[in-house]
Amino acid sequence: MNTEILGVIFIFAASVALAIPLGKYISKVYGGEHTWLDRFFNPVEKIFFRIAGIDPLKQMGWKQNLIALLTINLIWFILSMLVLTNMSWLPLNPDGNPSMSPDLAFNTSVSFVSNTNLQHYSGESGLSYLGQLILMLWQFISAGTGMAIGAVVFIAMKEKTSEQLGNFYNLLVKSCVRILLPISIIVALVLLFRGTPMTFDGKDTVVTLQGDTMQVSTGPVAAMVAIKQLGTNGGGYFGANSSVPFENPDYLTNAVENISIILIPIAMIFALGYFLKRKKLAWMIFGVMTAGFILLVIPTIYYEMNGNPAIAHMGISQPLGNMEGKEVRFGPAASALWEINTTNTSNGSVNSMHDSSMPVSGMNAMLGMMVNAFYGGVGVGFLNFYIFIIIAVFISGLMVGRTPEFLGKKIEAREMKIAMIIFLLHPFLILTGTALASYLAAHDTAMGWWYAGNASAWLNNPGYHGFSEMLYEYTSSSANNGSGFEGLGDGNPFWNITCGVIMLLARFLPIIGPVAIAGLLAKKKYIPESAGTLKADTATFGMMVFAVILVLVGLSFFPALALGPLAEHFSLY
Repeated sequence: MNTEILGVIFIFAASVALAIPLGKYISKVYGGEHTWLDRFFNPVEKIFFRIAGIDPLKQMGWKQNLIALLTINLIWFILSMLVLTNMSWLPLNPDGNPSMSPDLAFNTSVSFVSNTNLQHYSGESGLSYLGQLILMLWQFISAGTGMAIGAVVFIAMKEKTSEQLGNFYNLLVKSCVRILLPISIIVALVLLFRGTPMTFDGKDTVVTLQGDTMQVSTGPVAAMVAIKQLGTNGGGYFGANSSVPFENPDYLTNAVENISIILIPIAMIFALGYFLKRKKLAWMIFGVMTAGFILLVIPTIYYEMNGNPAIAHMGISQPLGNMEGKEVRFGPAASALWEINTTNTSNGSVNSMHDSSMPVSGMNAMLGMMVNAFYGGVGVGFLNFYIFIIIAVFISGLMVGRTPEFLGKKIEAREMKIAMIIFLLHPFLILTGTALASYLAAHDTAMGWWYAGNASAWLNNPGYHGFSEMLYEYTSSSANNGSGFEGLGDGNPFWNITCGVIMLLARFLPIIGPVAIAGLLAKKKYIPESAGTLKADTATFGMMVFAVILVLVGLSFFPALALGPLAEHFSLY
């Protein structure tokens, strides 16, 4: 078997093998059970709670948990804006990088607070070290926020009848201190010993092999790369992200970073099984997610390893496959795996340029973000999948003529309305943004302050591919992913503001909806299982959920995909 394929299989198998015990540990953390790390982390947590004046044992309802989440995120956003718009005169700026404009600071602050990490700037030249560190802090906190609110839903699913669903602040601190921090230290040490920089010195002066002198940016890279991967953040220290050797030196670090992308999203599913004592339910969810993942990753690897047919028609051999925009040290298979890993989760980091991928590969990357529930982001990936479960339960109940029930709670009109609103929000944001941008570009609209020139100038590629670039940008923003096709001129007020608004809405409304559903169900009377109860942990129900995802996402996005990547694919032949 091709060694590249063996590498892909190893990376995925290692991710699952590590996720199962990690899921058990996460379950113990959220369940308040004893772990061997308590002696180290209990004193640290007590310091945080004492400084903040928080009683971690005080229970909150679902509304209180959401208010806490939204309030603290607003504070982080304001702090981020203050730092990014004043970097030029603040400390830790040895390279003299300038402050951000208000529109770019808005986009960047929203991006990192919302766990999107969409970067309309080049990291090493667009931020001071203080700017990088504040964004790295948000990478911890935004990931912890998603995990904490996911844990709130876990608690709601576990309780038979209750309005008390844990404490958001307690769950947030536990997520950051007991889960994200120790794993980040391990990953950062691996990167450090493989050559990733970790310093506060300014640029290094080096002499190249041909005798040229150049300035090379360094900085606290290893620490930021570790949490960018583990927290499904994706925001790179350097503009070219993990295709830069300083962020991703070799195949070993590439494997470690690849595993890090999907490790916690998969572990959260197994944590659910341990937490609810319903392991079959966890395996059903994992099976559906993995089936979707495999259906996306296999054709992507195939097309990237077989090269571009248009180039083949010119008589040019492509023994290594489609290597445009890829690093030779990784190859097309590992790059394709990363492309699907990073877009099936809300990670968004890249080790190759998606703009250079084959059209079907680009479409599969977009599909992963359009579903936004095949593993998904840390914590919130399950929340998105939870919406599909609610819809599938409701449809299944209608099909058999019974009141829909999930884990002993009746799914009624109110929960179903919330679920459908949350689902429809995603295509609404993506397609509305793409339609607006496409209209402006097609009419070569003069943009004034919004863009220096006419709208068509932000497209480096015309036709199908240019449409795909705009579709991808808004898909990435709405999925809180942050990756880009990178052929789009997006560093301007139009894209900064429109993407920023979409990132805000797409982060917090899809959190509010599932938490509201879980909270409403938790208050209802528990109905014990009977012979007529729809079992949600069977392969049959798993296929039903997969069918719901396929139909809803297909109906929502197929026309747009047909205009972009599918049309480009057939044009190659």
